[in-house]
Amino acid sequence: MKDRHFDALATRFANKIYGGAKGAIRLAVLQADLAEALPARPLRVLDIGAGLGHMGAWLASQGHDVTLAEPAAPMLEAARERFAEAGLQGTFIQAPWQELAHLAQAPYDLVVCHAVLEWLAEPEAIFPALTQWVAPQGWLSLAFYNRDALVYRNLLKGHFRKLRQDLLAGEKQSLTPQTPLDPRHIDAQLAPAWQVESRSGVRVFHDYMPVDFQAKASVEALVAMELEYRRHPAYAGLGRYLHWVCRPR
Repeated sequence: MKDRHFDALATRFANKIYGGAKGAIRLAVLQADLAEALPARPLRVLDIGAGLGHMGAWLASQGHDVTLAEPAAPMLEAARERFAEAGLQGTFIQAPWQELAHLAQAPYDLVVCHAVLEWLAEPEAIFPALTQWVAPQGWLSLAFYNRDALVYRNLLKGHFRKLRQDLLAGEKQSLTPQTPLDPRHIDAQLAPAWQVESRSGVRVFHDYMPVDFQAKASVEALVAMELEYRRHPAYAGLGRYLHWVCRPR
């Protein structure tokens, strides 16, 4: 298995991930967590797997110096356009994470690694690099696709055979990640070098709602309730994605 990039799927990715309530919830939770965690001063930021530049543009709009690294050329070009349309400045690097040691100007005050691990053939391989890129007093913003939520959703659908055979990886050309991640495994990988300071679930209830209920609720109401329950001890672990803000030990 190889790392998965999105050279041919940029438009589909934009529509599927950011075309509705799902994207609004995702951005709202990530931004709320970082607004709470980060100091009120400009930071040097590295956004790994920056995609279409949504988070990078938001961080730049907050006054931070943002470097966006993205291996897929169409995604990076869309990020450039997003910055240009908003009148924002950024540094853009077309490269997978493995090449950033030679291209990025580490260390950074904040490293953003959102929805990257689940597309890697060997997710654990990136952790040593993350420790090198984050400054000793810096932050790591880590968001990853939650295997527990995928299991729960399949249980609700009665896909018991699929679960017994552990058929949870997304198919080729699917936007379902190829490596759903067990949060306990990620915790173990982080523990030697990182302290997890906050843990939020992203879409802790939205994806479990019947479709007709989703349609009746406004995006504003959905976002407000997701923000309210994102750290609830009973629901945070059900988030389709988990967002952890970490500090070096």
